Amino acid sequence: MIVNTVETPSRLTAHDRCDRCGARAYVRAAFAHGDLLFCAHHARQYRPNLDQIALSIDDFTASLTEPSAN
Repeated sequence: MIVNTVETPSRLTAHDRCDRCGARAYVRAAFAHGDLLFCAHHARQYRPNLDQIALSIDDFTASLTEPSAN
């Protein structure tokens, strides 16, 4: 029996910082040798290139517009 599993990307937290500017990261770009993290601004800036070279991209920028649970 073959079982296929789908990994759900782990959410980024306030401790995850943009590799470009140090702001809170909302996007993870996965590469063969590791991940790069980006804030929403730099993710938008580099997205066209990332789409071409990253193995996968986890984009959590929608959480910026979600209502808080408070």
